[in-house]
Amino acid sequence: MAKKELSFEEAMVRLEEIVDSLESGEFSLEESLKLYEEGVKLINICNSKIEKVEASVKILLNKDGELLEEDFVASEN
Repeated sequence: MAKKELSFEEAMVRLEEIVDSLESGEFSLEESLKLYEEGVKLINICNSKIEKVEASVKILLNKDGELLEEDFVASEN
């Protein structure tokens, strides 16, 4: 059976659980490393989803009564 792809929200919830678990200090080094690796994968999933959304966002500008469409470009702060 194919694994269901996580939504952005599901990935963020799991990432928060992992952070809480790691901050608790209740896990062995080996278990903490596994959680950390899972967290990195989740961060990559979230970043990929954000990049896809940013690529599809368009900005509508009103220039002299006409609507013009421009690609959204995220600022790098």
